[in-house]
Amino acid sequence: MTIRVGLYSDDRTLQPLLASALGAEFAVLTESNVEKLENLLSAGGCDVLILDLNSPHESIVERIICAQNLIEFQIPAIVMSDDVLRSSAIELVRQGGYGYCRRPPSIRDLKIMLRQAFETASLKRQIQTVDEEPEEATCCDRLIGSSPRMQQVYQLVHRVANLNASVLITGESGTGKELIARAIRNLGSRSNRPFVAVSCGAIPETLIEAELFGHEKGAFTGTVGAREGYFEQAGDGTLFLDEIGDLSPYTQVKLLRVLQQMEFSRLGSTRLIPLRARLIFATHQDLGTMIGDGRFRQDLYYRINVMKIDAPPLRERPDDVEQIAKHFLQMYSRMYQKPMNGIDPAALVALCDYAWPGNVRELENTMQSAIIMAHGQTLKLTDLPLPLQGENVVDIGDFQPAGSFERQLRDYKMKLAVQAVRDNNGNKTLAARSLCISRAYLHRLLRQAGEDRLLAEPESVEKRAIHTA
Repeated sequence: MTIRVGLYSDDRTLQPLLASALGAEFAVLTESNVEKLENLLSAGGCDVLILDLNSPHESIVERIICAQNLIEFQIPAIVMSDDVLRSSAIELVRQGGYGYCRRPPSIRDLKIMLRQAFETASLKRQIQTVDEEPEEATCCDRLIGSSPRMQQVYQLVHRVANLNASVLITGESGTGKELIARAIRNLGSRSNRPFVAVSCGAIPETLIEAELFGHEKGAFTGTVGAREGYFEQAGDGTLFLDEIGDLSPYTQVKLLRVLQQMEFSRLGSTRLIPLRARLIFATHQDLGTMIGDGRFRQDLYYRINVMKIDAPPLRERPDDVEQIAKHFLQMYSRMYQKPMNGIDPAALVALCDYAWPGNVRELENTMQSAIIMAHGQTLKLTDLPLPLQGENVVDIGDFQPAGSFERQLRDYKMKLAVQAVRDNNGNKTLAARSLCISRAYLHRLLRQAGEDRLLAEPESVEKRAIHTA
């Protein structure tokens, strides 16, 4: 297949030089007129675009503005310049260009970049044209949540599941990046193949290369035999490389070469092994910032970021908290053999109002702890950790409604008070304790609710409760 390369340049000697050097794999078409080139791009007559910033007939500012406009056509654009305009070229890459190439270019490096840009664009077009059934995006393996943010995640997972494209999953710690990776594998054609998960940050730098690629006997001090690395263990399955931002620059170079050549070798061996596994990457770090700081290779970033899925933090999808909490309630009540039939409304309000800086992982740990602490079959507010109680256990004293919001809040508190008394069989002492409020405040809420009959019950029940508590 011939890759059609559009060259935006006023240098008439550049086109024949590139066409000759690149060979028959590439067809180079040079255009110095912006309008004609825009028509070519609009008609789909170009697969990859090279933007030459060096021009003797236009000012630098005009050339950069033209380049910015051409990038908007969503065709992968490689910006080429000499060292004088390197900073301008890098800025164009940050604005959406695919990559940067020095002028005069290294033909070998330019060929690799053109192929990568073509492959990336082709995979993205496949993703956009995948025809899905609408109901497929309603759930996704073990992922939980029905919020709009999670619906977007489900849709992307279904789109990439059967494509042999690299996927980069980003998001804060505890957001479920590995669950997303497993969902991609489970919903795709490799579901019955191995899934190998590797935390790059957990492996010492001195061992990371041997762990990933394997080693032969005697490859380095301490080896007693040959060993398969994670790339080999994954076979035709899926290799999930978590915390990819923790790789050292040296290991990044090794990984980049493997991704480019689609083959690797064990330490101490020259035998090349084909890379058959599908690769999924994840990180909680901002790789764009790391590239700017020189801590992560830009060419590696382009290689792994064919398709990006952002795992949203729990604070951005509060509507999912109740569903996730009830899932953990069922799971861990069975595990700890403590039957639980639900979550008290006050506890549920506390769970939904909390910011969850540790995301789903923190919610899971909180539910585990609360189930262990629970005495009854309903999870109470007092079973939750103190930070969650502290934000919700507040005696507001004499409450004066001042508007629709305050009125709704008052009505909800009265409803909680009535329900707590009923749940405790009329025992107002236990009801007040379950809500972490005083009995006087509970009585006031009951009177406001017009439930005076609940206040008229014999006090002997209350006294017995006090003595036995």
